[in-house]
Amino acid sequence: MADSIPSKMKAWVYSEYGKPEYVLRFDSEVVVPEVKEDQVLIKVVAAALNPVDAKRMAGFIKAADSPQPTVPGYDVAGVVVKVGNQVNKFKIGDEVYGNVNELPLNPKQFGTLAEYTAVEEKLLSLKPKKLNFAEASGIPLAIETAYEGLEKAGFSAGKSILVLGGAGGVGTLTIQHWKIRVVEKLGRDLAIDYTKEKYEHLPEKFDVVYDAVGECDRAVKAVKDGGSVVEIVGLTNPPPPAFLFLETSDGAVLDKINPYLESGKVKPVLDPKGPFPFSQAKEAFSYLETTRAIGKVVVYPIP
Repeated sequence: MADSIPSKMKAWVYSEYGKPEYVLRFDSEVVVPEVKEDQVLIKVVAAALNPVDAKRMAGFIKAADSPQPTVPGYDVAGVVVKVGNQVNKFKIGDEVYGNVNELPLNPKQFGTLAEYTAVEEKLLSLKPKKLNFAEASGIPLAIETAYEGLEKAGFSAGKSILVLGGAGGVGTLTIQHWKIRVVEKLGRDLAIDYTKEKYEHLPEKFDVVYDAVGECDRAVKAVKDGGSVVEIVGLTNPPPPAFLFLETSDGAVLDKINPYLESGKVKPVLDPKGPFPFSQAKEAFSYLETTRAIGKVVVYPIP
């Protein structure tokens, strides 16, 4: 299979910061990335977009960003076509998925909106057989953010949690993974229509508020004494009891989640407007930026 890997590939790239409709362009002559000793080369089948992709393209992390031209994309699902000399977890032909950027604010130059991408093996896991490639691509960054953020907050069974942005990529998986929504005193799940109710005015308070929308000033009013607010967007130094959390891509986390995905206890949620074909990556970004997506915005298939 390695003999059939071309030297050039099709990819979406940008060479300046700005809105996707202005700076993102299709390029059929991008050099296929070299594989380091601890990396595998993936033939990309599906990629999911995340809000951090749009913020990065807008220049929000330019001080720590990789050189341009940039191939965007964090989440990937695909097939291993080449392995580095130190790789022992995967072999050619394995179907894998993961978040290719170990740290979200220090991303690679060559992401996942391309035919091929090179990834450290420690960031990947075998794709659950129950999931197709499009479904698997929507899992990694969101589930790592949900899992690691709640661990840092000390969340455990019996505690109550309020998820802000529960219909988004991180929110849907936060809710599912811990099998709890907004817990009332009677122990029932409660869904709040944010257009009609102010959650900070509810009589009950919560052990953990998971803020996936950037409303820290309101979120801190909804938490119990001794509780915490997990802030994943917005303020760099949020006021206590809130803390800013940035996930670390880790294949070991995906390995832990895989049994739940195989059993169906945790299910990927893909926005019904998708998946967007590879030719419509710009449209996928535009839709992501409406902030009205339900679950993940996925680009599939990637030829």
